[in-house]
Amino acid sequence: MEDAAAPEQKLLTHRETMWIVAGVLLPVFLGSMDQTSVSSALPSIGHALGSSSLLSWVMAANLLTATASTPLYGKMSDIYGRRLSLLLSIGFYILGALVAATAVNLPMLIAGRALQGLGTGGLISVPMTVLGDIVAPKYRARYYTYFSVTYITSGFVGPIYGGFISQHLDWSVIFWSNVPMGLIAFGLVNHLLKRLPRYERPHKLDLLGAALIVGASSTCMFVLNIGGKAFAWSSPEIICLSVASVLLWIGFIWRLLAADEPLIPLSVLRNRIVFYANASNAVGWAIVMALNIFLPMYLQAVHGLSPASSGLHMVGFMTAVNASALVSAQLAGRLTHYKYPPLVTLLICTAASAYLALHAGTIDIMTFEIVAVLIGIGFGPVAPVTTVAVQNAVPLHQMGIAISTMGFIRSLLATSLVAIYGVIVLGQGGGAGVFGDRLVAAAHFQTIFIVTALGFAVSFIALALMEEKPLITKRS
Repeated sequence: MEDAAAPEQKLLTHRETMWIVAGVLLPVFLGSMDQTSVSSALPSIGHALGSSSLLSWVMAANLLTATASTPLYGKMSDIYGRRLSLLLSIGFYILGALVAATAVNLPMLIAGRALQGLGTGGLISVPMTVLGDIVAPKYRARYYTYFSVTYITSGFVGPIYGGFISQHLDWSVIFWSNVPMGLIAFGLVNHLLKRLPRYERPHKLDLLGAALIVGASSTCMFVLNIGGKAFAWSSPEIICLSVASVLLWIGFIWRLLAADEPLIPLSVLRNRIVFYANASNAVGWAIVMALNIFLPMYLQAVHGLSPASSGLHMVGFMTAVNASALVSAQLAGRLTHYKYPPLVTLLICTAASAYLALHAGTIDIMTFEIVAVLIGIGFGPVAPVTTVAVQNAVPLHQMGIAISTMGFIRSLLATSLVAIYGVIVLGQGGGAGVFGDRLVAAAHFQTIFIVTALGFAVSFIALALMEEKPLITKRS
């Protein structure tokens, strides 16, 4: 274990800070682009490997392991340091890419994607913790901009990159290309993060708590992914797995209360700022992630657009989310009441969602584009403000677990909401009837848009209840 940090540390210059930020941006890019690049290649993968029955698990296995491992990376980074934790996550990512690239059948590919997920769990959460280590919350906006640009770029590049390779080369090139990029990321992190200030303290890793949360979240997400698809919701398999998940969650809660040093410190969970910031962030992001999946379905089922055309109509929505997040990050450090802008935009977001619900069957494409952009602009500012609020509210030696817990809750809630939306829109029969009848489809999508508006209202209430603690102006 690395030595604990000294109480006082040399302040970093802007140049030194930029080098550290540069060191973590490639891991962030790899983690952000991972799912979107692979999803574009799924049809080619199914055709090449001669099977489509397990194809969805190429994505699901990665999501399961990435979500379940996120809190572990946070805790490990608080104990062993950010550099070692990030190197470990990159190592898993490279190993998984090698297994996936050499896969001769779908089970082997799924195993590789699960290994990559073990790495992805740390590729995004640990770098955000690094940013919290080197920059005070009040001045973090200028550096958060680089992360936003990375997210935006990966969001555009991923689908294009995966689609181009699967169409003109071989799908395995996607994973082979992960290896050199991963090795470059490994080298950059290993070298540049040696300059990183050290705030970790001697802690114990609660292995029982880790096992319980991995088991609880994995079984929960497994049920949400196969329920109503491979097995009916009322089937014995789903019921048994659901009961197992509930028991594991109960066991994890017991461990939190009983352990001398639980995986997630109770001081973090009891912090009201952390609680309300997590609620606002997780609910809002879960909705945005679900909309990113179901709005293209809506455009195809209700407006009769092709898959390619419906995807293009989503560009404005995702661009608005990221661009407004970038602008909000710049404003946060300059305002005393930094939560006011996202409160105002969340009202716009909620109203736009309600409008979409009321006009789900009659709205024209141009108006839809405007409404989608308003929803994106409305939620975008919530992400940086709630993230900074959490980083500002916890001690530096608990930064890793606090940020990774936020990511874990967000991913788990997003998976749950996607499953709920899927039941509403597709039902038990795979949705053939919905996609064959425009009026039926409009009615089903109207329901999820109502849920969307209510969810954004919950995000607004949580943010309104979050205390505005003055942003710290220095790191010590």
